[in-house]
Amino acid sequence: MALTIAGRTFQSRLLIGTGKYRSFQEMARCHAISGAEVVTVAVRRVNLTDKSKESLLDYIDREKMFILPNTAGCYTADEAIRTARLGREVGLSNWVKLEVIGDERTLFPDNQGLVEATRVLAKEGFVVLPYTNDDLVNARRLIDAGAAAVMPLAAPIGSGLGIQNTTNLRIMREMITEVPLIVDAGVGTASDAALAMELGADGILMNTAIAAAQDAEKMALAMKLGVEAGRLAFEAGRMERRLYASASSPLSGMIS
Repeated sequence: MALTIAGRTFQSRLLIGTGKYRSFQEMARCHAISGAEVVTVAVRRVNLTDKSKESLLDYIDREKMFILPNTAGCYTADEAIRTARLGREVGLSNWVKLEVIGDERTLFPDNQGLVEATRVLAKEGFVVLPYTNDDLVNARRLIDAGAAAVMPLAAPIGSGLGIQNTTNLRIMREMITEVPLIVDAGVGTASDAALAMELGADGILMNTAIAAAQDAEKMALAMKLGVEAGRLAFEAGRMERRLYASASSPLSGMIS
């Protein structure tokens, strides 16, 4: 089940977030139950300087989990670049989940700004994982700019709508082989996660689907199992779809 990004291997294909939990303690329990090894942290929403105050970083076991800083809340390439640099300077990581938001209501990405920021940060030695839309052409531009993975949305961030365009994700899976394809944003339940993996995604990143569930800990386990089941089904290769019935037991050799 291993996932390799930029030469680093993780045993889980589920990446998890830190926002919207009812408490830091619940967040930590969900992280453990999920089996995830990568946790994304919004650089602009975490206390990085005052060590006397409680921080969500206090509830992340850095011996077991790899911190992936993100540039959530950035609306320009320059903002995102500065935020990524800040995350590195304070010792979080030289990896970054890159977000450059183009629209406040939908939180859809700004494609031009995303490519620009990817190019700058990749040249500075960052491992860049850009959050993008399910657009093959823009994904190609991001890869050319130095992206270590591409992270297309399934649906708007935090919507829980599930995968809205399976065709685009299937095309991206077929056409993108150089870097991992990680579905990011929009899943709502375990069947959404399983479908993403069945379509061939290398991994999936989620936050609200777990944090906003009525029982977040049970959902964390459900998502873990959904990702594993979906990946196994993809690797197994599903049976051919048929219009008509086909008997499970062959008729040849039957006693008449």
